[in-house]
Amino acid sequence: MGALRRLGHNTAMIALAAALLATTAAEGLYRSGVATRIEYLYTDLWHRIAGPREAPRHTALVMLDDPTLNERPDEPLAFWTPHFAKAVATLRQVGVKVVAIDFIFSGSPERWIEKLGLLGREASRNYDQPFREQINKGGVLLASFRVGAGDTANDFILPSPDYLLALPDLDLPGHVGLANLPSDADGAVRRFALVEASREFARKQGLPQLAFGVLAAAAATGQDSQAATWRFGGRELSAERAVPISFVGPPGSFRTLSFRKLLAPNAANDPEVRALAGKVVVIGAGYASMNDLHPTPYSTSIGGANTLMAGPEIQANVIETLLAGRFLDEVPAAGRLATFAVLLGALAWFGTWLSAWRSVLLILVAMQVAAIAAYLLFRQDLLFPVAHLQVGMLVVLICQSLLRLTREQRERERIGQMFGRYVSPQVVTALLASRELPELGGQTRQISVLFSDIRNFATFSEKLSAREVVELLNTYLERACAVLLAEGATIDKFIGDAIMAEFGAPLTQPDHARRALRAAVALRAVAVDFRAWVEQRFAGRGLPEFDIGIGVHSGEAVIGNIGSSVRMEYTAIGDTVNIASRLEGQTKEIGAHILASRDTVSMFGGDLKTGALHRLTVKGRTATVEAFEIVSVA
Repeated sequence: MGALRRLGHNTAMIALAAALLATTAAEGLYRSGVATRIEYLYTDLWHRIAGPREAPRHTALVMLDDPTLNERPDEPLAFWTPHFAKAVATLRQVGVKVVAIDFIFSGSPERWIEKLGLLGREASRNYDQPFREQINKGGVLLASFRVGAGDTANDFILPSPDYLLALPDLDLPGHVGLANLPSDADGAVRRFALVEASREFARKQGLPQLAFGVLAAAAATGQDSQAATWRFGGRELSAERAVPISFVGPPGSFRTLSFRKLLAPNAANDPEVRALAGKVVVIGAGYASMNDLHPTPYSTSIGGANTLMAGPEIQANVIETLLAGRFLDEVPAAGRLATFAVLLGALAWFGTWLSAWRSVLLILVAMQVAAIAAYLLFRQDLLFPVAHLQVGMLVVLICQSLLRLTREQRERERIGQMFGRYVSPQVVTALLASRELPELGGQTRQISVLFSDIRNFATFSEKLSAREVVELLNTYLERACAVLLAEGATIDKFIGDAIMAEFGAPLTQPDHARRALRAAVALRAVAVDFRAWVEQRFAGRGLPEFDIGIGVHSGEAVIGNIGSSVRMEYTAIGDTVNIASRLEGQTKEIGAHILASRDTVSMFGGDLKTGALHRLTVKGRTATVEAFEIVSVA
């Protein structure tokens, strides 16, 4: 019990150490951002699997598309401001809340007309009048762009001064937004910043500060563009925070309205136009030659369709995210850490009790389950760092593998040291090379047991000195063990002048009976040869003729480490051992050198020359034991 408690304690400590290491690795990678790109693969995959997530309710998209341009093929876009004025007037008529024009009107057609002398002076001054009037009425937002760090005026591409002067109250920050779309390290647009320029510098210079989509959402909800924070969906957002875009779906999820429908006669009565009432409408470019296309979670390479999303649609997604109050939130730090610790701890604990391949299977299943759970959380607008958790799982697996290697190495060294005293080097090598190490606590096996004893050993002990007896024993046992080990025997013990050996353990030997009988015959030959050594070494000492008796029996026995906490030894116990010992004891009485039970002889499976069959009554058994004298083996 004490050993079991120590094993459980050690396992718990090892599992705890692996869990702490894995949790630290996962959390460290998360905070350092090293594995962020791997995390993108998952979040992008979740977007693609989910497909269209929610129909936009607050934002609509009007695209200046190829059919619109084809209706006016001779009009350069730079001179389309009267058409924009008409489109805005139509949208205002149907009750659109805010019109966000995602074009940068950096040049004025009036200045071109005057420079080229295309029209009279008065006409050149009135060409843009309708567009300026629409801007001045309010509810119209213009786009600008930041090309540098945003700390100098030259870093801003602004609408023409003609349009800026038409802004209500000359409020540039409240009506001009920065249309930049910041991308992540892999080039995909996944999040947006509320403020796209240095607030302090922009405020002093009267330049745009808010991102274009954020300005549109703030205007739609009546919030001050110069405020320190803004409130959307019941939460307060500050300038410092980058917000993940809660895309309504892949490219094309916004049902776009062609710009030409706003220019058609009686456009305000068109049901599709009237359906824009109460919404924020983004007007953008959707024709074939535009450059405003960006990678998003729906267009990354692995499993994606490589479909880019138009900038105006991304702006519409930003606005919809804010107005719908549907945010993609990361799991709080406490929840993330708790999940890392609990799951990795559980895997570390269970993995220490499993085999190597089952540990790998457990980790693989856990990684799949974690990915599925992360996707389900995504459907609830929660982002869980599943890639980091899976890195932690791999750390657990590596720790378990290293532990298993060192533990198996220690176990094999221990077994090698233990069995090296009992069995041949060949058996030790085969034992250590086998897939499964033996169970040292005791197991039932089919084996053959051999007992051998020196006859008249008491007389040898009486007529020889103690030192001479030891010399005789050591010399004989050295020769005897050599032939036993040659047959793959396990030398169990020496009992005075007796030898106990097993065949078939600890390494399974299907031919253990054949090995035992061959060893018995070889051992008898050793005794005959050793007789000459004794006669020469102790000549004239009146010693009896050196001889041995051998008993062999095959059957079931319990074999393993048996003993107490003070002293244990590897041995076999059971009726099979007792019968083999009793057969050896009967050899002298019946005048045989080798006695083998019928069980052993029947299992020999080869040419075997036997002598008489004896039915013996042995001590401790009521039934007789049939045993053959063994003469020779082929």
